[in-house]
Amino acid sequence: QAHLVESGGGLVQPGGSLRLSCAASGFTFSSAVMNWYRQAPGKERELVATEYVTAGFKTTYSDSVKGRFTISRDIGKNTLYLQMNSLKPDDTAVYYCNAWGPQGFWGQGTQVIVSS
Repeated sequence: QAHLVESGGGLVQPGGSLRLSCAASGFTFSSAVMNWYRQAPGKERELVATEYVTAGFKTTYSDSVKGRFTISRDIGKNTLYLQMNSLKPDDTAVYYCNAWGPQGFWGQGTQVIVSS
């Protein structure tokens, strides 16, 4: 049974950094397409970042986070990361780890609040 558990969220000031983690189990993490999504209050869920195993672990990002966020994985630890730098109040949301897209596996989410 697939299981994803996010951690690392919290309150941070604008301009600060956070690193989210997602512990994965119950599926072949080393070959999965992994994503980070986020959902802010009153807004639709947004795909933030994707890491593909093929093409040398190609990554893609939404325009809203490009250049500030970095997705990566540690296969030995079965863990996905999202390094978030230069955080803005608009980055406030619940962040979700996902494997294989909307019909795949989801974590429970971790709250990120960017506020002074």
